[in-house]
Amino acid sequence: MQPNPQLAKTGSTAIDTSIDEYLRQRLMPVEGAIPQLAGIEMYGDSIPAEKAGGDLFEYINFQQRYNIDARIARAQALSSAYLEPLPEGARPRNGVDVHVLWLQSRPGYISGDGAEYRRAKSSEQLRIAENLHELYAMAGVLLVDAQGHGILAAKIASTVHDTFHTAMLGELDSNGETTPDLFERINLRLAQSVTARNALGRDTDESSRELATMVYGEIHSGGLFRFVNFGHPPPLVFSAEYGRFMKIENECMTHFPALGLEVPEDHPDRSKYVSIDRRPTRLDFSDLEEITLMGKGDIIFLYTDGVYDGSDEQAMHEIEGIIERYKRESAKQICNAIMEYAVRNDDYLRQIGEPDRIDDKTVFIIKRC
Repeated sequence: MQPNPQLAKTGSTAIDTSIDEYLRQRLMPVEGAIPQLAGIEMYGDSIPAEKAGGDLFEYINFQQRYNIDARIARAQALSSAYLEPLPEGARPRNGVDVHVLWLQSRPGYISGDGAEYRRAKSSEQLRIAENLHELYAMAGVLLVDAQGHGILAAKIASTVHDTFHTAMLGELDSNGETTPDLFERINLRLAQSVTARNALGRDTDESSRELATMVYGEIHSGGLFRFVNFGHPPPLVFSAEYGRFMKIENECMTHFPALGLEVPEDHPDRSKYVSIDRRPTRLDFSDLEEITLMGKGDIIFLYTDGVYDGSDEQAMHEIEGIIERYKRESAKQICNAIMEYAVRNDDYLRQIGEPDRIDDKTVFIIKRC
């Protein structure tokens, strides 16, 4: 029996449409996820060049997404449990018991070694509980710009999104906060493996890779913004007092290549990945950058290159002028005004016959209020 071409065609279109719509919906946060921080207001928006796009932004609302109280209670309970000796002949109750039993099996074991290890692991859980408590006064923001646009770019952005949230669960369990290890996991996830290269016949050229830039930052209620940047246009800081973007020496800021392009030399799986460049060591806390919103009305402007590529002086001054006009308005109104400017630029590109230059657009505003 021959398949009906019309039904096959209709079915294929339906499947393609549902995938586009699915990726678009899962990569777009809702306003109900916007964190409510004392003294801080934030808002973002994104418009894909096609039905689905490679831009992704997300509010990391720690209080809404995670049960912080329950996590703190668990860390405190583990702190107490880790101090309890394992009864003779009993099976291990946790990883600390397992390690103490291993210590006892080693030559030269001293009776106090197990107790010392238990105290150290107990203290570690108390630190995790303190770190978790800090989440009440902070929120995160994730911006991703995958190469290209359309469904393939959306798939790359989705990969970063899923890896980020999976790694974040581990970070909160192990540390009670985000650490540079989270970013190394995302970076490695987009790196090209030797196995994939050999199986697919790919070379080491960038065109064969899944590329994405990313900036992730955490804003504290006091105005401190701590972030890491992988190949993304740098954040801009607008001073409400002076009515302009403040000059930041980008050359002095730590700025890594796009995700997956640079695998650290000291990573144990380094030989299993094809890297454009080699970083001597893995990321540490010194690689995280900080910006502080000093005055009322000061703004951090985050964006993707569909809005501003980080180098066009005229575009920067135009956006600067928009923020100056709307600086007393809400973060949402400022975001919408900049997005309207970006859409007008798209209309101009269509008029001059260059629609191929239209890209996905994302704007994210953090305002001290």
